[in-house]
Amino acid sequence: MSGLSSPLDLQSASGDRTRLFAVEQAGRIRIIRAGALVSTPFLDISARIASGGERGLLGLAFHPQFSANGRFFVNYTDRSGDTHVSEFRASTPSSDSADASSEREVIFVRQPFANHNGGGLAFGTDGFLYIGLGDGGSGGDPQGNAQNLGTRLGKMLRIDVNGAAPFAVPPDNPFVGRSGALPEIWAYGLRNPWRFSIDRATGDLYIGDVGQGALEEIDVGLASRRGSENYGWNTMEGSRCFSPSTGCNTSGLTLPVTEYGRADGFSVTGGFVYRGCRMPGYAGHYFYADYGTGIIRSFRLEAGRAVEARDWTGALSGSARQIRNPSSFGVDADGEIHIVDYDGEVYRIDPLG
Repeated sequence: MSGLSSPLDLQSASGDRTRLFAVEQAGRIRIIRAGALVSTPFLDISARIASGGERGLLGLAFHPQFSANGRFFVNYTDRSGDTHVSEFRASTPSSDSADASSEREVIFVRQPFANHNGGGLAFGTDGFLYIGLGDGGSGGDPQGNAQNLGTRLGKMLRIDVNGAAPFAVPPDNPFVGRSGALPEIWAYGLRNPWRFSIDRATGDLYIGDVGQGALEEIDVGLASRRGSENYGWNTMEGSRCFSPSTGCNTSGLTLPVTEYGRADGFSVTGGFVYRGCRMPGYAGHYFYADYGTGIIRSFRLEAGRAVEARDWTGALSGSARQIRNPSSFGVDADGEIHIVDYDGEVYRIDPLG
């Protein structure tokens, strides 16, 4: 389908097989029903948002019990460019409209620069909300945020939105009780995690982290590790030393499972592990893309390594309309993967025939 304005995210609510929810950068959430765009927005908070570049309404996640409580969460930058993670409520869980006045702020993060805001949200198989934040922006992480456990910037956070207000910290978060570390941090060393997801079958965390000037990377936090990964930025960019440019200390760093250079793209878009029914032969394969070049690829994780790599660019983009700038992926209630094109289209990946 087409007709969206600068879409950046696509989500579904658990058990809802009739609707998809597309996030428009300017501050609206739109409903897609039966392949058609509903004219009235589900939520419009555009008056609260600074939009453009890497700012705007950036992420959406529905509470696992949305069908009962109507709660959902968004990540946006306000008119000063700072990050808000807020809860809203639908009028009723089945309603096509949400109450814009129901906002409850969960997390606020002041942003020092206009770029690298991250913006992804996802509930894990553990029921906790994961939040991806970039390093604060500029270039090269000049404030050293990604390696600083005293700031939320450059981190993956994990919080309990069902506990105390505004949130509770899960007691098994890896930095609980560590002096100088924020307890809501789950992992660190990220530059700009643009789209992350959690495999619904394994609980593994897949992150597309946008590179500086050389490498784009996909990082994986295995559920068995229980967090605390340091993905390396800005000591490393992908598998290469960044600061210092040679001889960097890689001890304790979690390196990407796959990466690619500037010949293939310059802005990775993280995706999803396929757990649908239409393509059973690709169960467990992770799909991702590059916003700048439109490449679409996949791999399967085996013993912590990326195997069975495949390039889908020609097969998926050579149809009636080319996928030019894949800004996000989404999955429907049945686990089928959709690709979001910043030009305004949403495509579902279907097998031939």
